[in-house]
Amino acid sequence: MVLSIGLEKGLIKRTEGPTIVYTGGGTAGHIFPGLAVLEETRKLTGDRCHHCWIASRRGMDRRLVENAGISFYAISSGKLRRYVSLRNLADAFRVAAGLVQAYVLMKKLKPAVVFSKGGYVTVPVVLAARLLKIPVISHESDAEPGLATRMNGRFSSRILVSYPETIDCFPSALKPRIEVSGNPVRPEILSGDPRRGRELSGPGPEPLVLVLGGSQGARQINNLIAGCLPALLRLGRVVHQHGNWDAPPEKTSGYLPRDFISEELSDFMAAADLIVCRAGASTLWEVATLSKPSILIPLGTASSRGDQIANARIFQRKGASLVLEGDPRPEDLEREIAGLLGSPDRLKAMGQAAGNMVQRNAAVYIARILYEEVE
Repeated sequence: MVLSIGLEKGLIKRTEGPTIVYTGGGTAGHIFPGLAVLEETRKLTGDRCHHCWIASRRGMDRRLVENAGISFYAISSGKLRRYVSLRNLADAFRVAAGLVQAYVLMKKLKPAVVFSKGGYVTVPVVLAARLLKIPVISHESDAEPGLATRMNGRFSSRILVSYPETIDCFPSALKPRIEVSGNPVRPEILSGDPRRGRELSGPGPEPLVLVLGGSQGARQINNLIAGCLPALLRLGRVVHQHGNWDAPPEKTSGYLPRDFISEELSDFMAAADLIVCRAGASTLWEVATLSKPSILIPLGTASSRGDQIANARIFQRKGASLVLEGDPRPEDLEREIAGLLGSPDRLKAMGQAAGNMVQRNAAVYIARILYEEVE
């Protein structure tokens, strides 16, 4: 049996067997962990389950999901703000439209369970699931849950978090539903070849510093690297993912700038002696799963809700990372990198501390929960 109705440019397809709906988007940090869970769930369910994704029609959501070969359905979404803004009115209509669209979608798909990975787009999907009495499993990657997860938690049968500290951020009434699962990591990150990573980085002295500004780059990190690059190249090699940067430094001996690193990322991470990055939840867990020491430059409260600062401080307390908050100078970053590269024992201890923080089977753990719901 196949049931199809038109929505936007695609079709809603209903096949025999249970359906699992995944939702999450807005950033790669919401999508990649969800895809990791989806792949593990497919291993358990085989061909008898249909897996699909509901997210925003804007941004990178559709591209990332469809590139993974997953059915994608787009709905309207609006940002949830904790402050007064005229944009709240327009976004309220978008959320309402998204709720109607999600309700229609899931009325046809009839999912056995919904897995919510986070982001504003999940709120109408979770509300629609509540109206249709479909169980919801929500997951929060950050140390401090975002507004969407706080709202979704009220309508979720189980709430999964990455850190034990996160449990205290929820109301007492919700705590019996909360479990510490860890944060899922995409499996390809674990398959890196350090030898290939060093070959790809080009000629130059040891050690290797990998700088990651996220999929969109990070202006602050880019400026810091540009300001201390000559000093860094006297210490070792630098591979730098800089994103959309108008005038990055030119490639030179020991320095490899790339706007975006895709397939080779796992090789570069495996080869890195030290990683400099933001403190987004997904990046942090990938770094920690590989037992890599790191210097974290979290996104500040001027352009975020401070979630990266909370994440970074947990890693700092555990001895896994050094953290540069606020507005560090290039010489501050150069000093910290030089100090760590000059202390191999300290680098090793930080890497071990990072590895001890994470559950490496988080995707499998969550997949089993979804499989239980389907069964």
